[in-house]
Amino acid sequence: MSPRRNRPRGGESRNDSASESADRYGGGGRTEEWQGEEWSVRPVSGASAAGKRYRCPGCDQEIPSGVPHLVAWSEYGGVDDRRHWHKACWNAKDRRTTKVQRSRNAPRY
Repeated sequence: MSPRRNRPRGGESRNDSASESADRYGGGGRTEEWQGEEWSVRPVSGASAAGKRYRCPGCDQEIPSGVPHLVAWSEYGGVDDRRHWHKACWNAKDRRTTKVQRSRNAPRY
C-alpha cells in the first residue's frame, strides 16, 4: 500500500490556495448597506485577535481574546469609528432594539 497524499493532485494553483486561505482566515472584506450608509465589514480570525478584548455594540457583551468576530465601520468614518461585533450580532442588527438592557451590576465601559 502506498502512503496517502497530503497535496492536491492538480487543478489548483498556488495563488488559488493563497486567496482561499485569506478568505478563510479574515483577509477578505465586503461592504454592506445599513441605516442608509455603506459599511465596510471585515472578518477577524481568532489568532489575530489574541491578547485583545472588545465590547460588542450589538449585545454589549465582551468579546474575549482569541474569538473570531467582525470589524465594521462606516465608509465615511475613520479608524476610531471601527466597532468589533460578534458575527451573530452583526447579522441580527436590524432585529435588535437601540437600547440594550443591562443588569444592575454590569460594568459600564
